[in-house]
Amino acid sequence: MRKAPTNRGRGFTLIELMVTVAVIAILASIALPSYRDYVTRGHIPPATATLGEMRVKLEQYFQDNRKYTDACNTGNPVEPPTSAEFTFSCNIPSAEEFTLTATGKGKMAGFIYTIDHRNIRKTTSLPASWGSVPVNCWVTKKGGQC
Repeated sequence: MRKAPTNRGRGFTLIELMVTVAVIAILASIALPSYRDYVTRGHIPPATATLGEMRVKLEQYFQDNRKYTDACNTGNPVEPPTSAEFTFSCNIPSAEEFTLTATGKGKMAGFIYTIDHRNIRKTTSLPASWGSVPVNCWVTKKGGQC
């Protein structure tokens, strides 16, 4: 008896390849937004930590000088630092009050965090997908979670 020749090629069929591509596309559509949020969340703690450090320096300045005035001027100990993701600013309306602000830039645009002389931490601006504002805490997770 003779065997019938089989023309079975080796490799993948077009259907198998299309199913694989569809599965990868579905996984990517779920993973990429989650990864972007993860990276965004990673930029928030350094900004809030910097605000906390600036506040401590302002309090030390106040202990030495009995006023906050001039503490944030160039050359003084609380000069706002520079960052790739946030712009830091210092507002001193009187000798006994201050507000420190971290404003997001670039990929962090839309985030604004503040802390004042009473140690009240606020989120005054967020991207629309992160929640509503103002919030009396520093929002670190999507959905307005602190």
